[in-house]
Amino acid sequence: MQYNQTRLLVNDFPACYRFYRDVIGLTPTQDDDGVYASFYRGASGEGASGIALFKRQDMAEATGAMITPFSAASDDRVAIVFSADDVDESYRQLTADGLEFVTRPADHPDWGIRTVHLRDPDGNLVEIYSDLPASS
Repeated sequence: MQYNQTRLLVNDFPACYRFYRDVIGLTPTQDDDGVYASFYRGASGEGASGIALFKRQDMAEATGAMITPFSAASDDRVAIVFSADDVDESYRQLTADGLEFVTRPADHPDWGIRTVHLRDPDGNLVEIYSDLPASS
């Protein structure tokens, strides 16, 4: 087996689709008419990894699961992580575009990265990071 993708099960498919395509800038490689979409960085196919969107209700029907409401921001179970050359510039640009952030840019020396966090339209946690300069 080989890892292929992380699939986000979303309530508001159109808003999440626009977020990952228009705001984050991912290119959709498959779009099944508002039901399923996949996004990859680089070439898709064997060995590629990416994210996909699928209507939460459709997955619940396929698996026989019951849909329950999302509880609270503290219940995050996944974070979608993107790297950027400059976290602060990404923060400025996305703030100017009207996005609201959960955190402000901050250094995490123990992790070796600088991060900022926001949520997609369905409430999924999104992290943008860049490496901190190596200390001499």
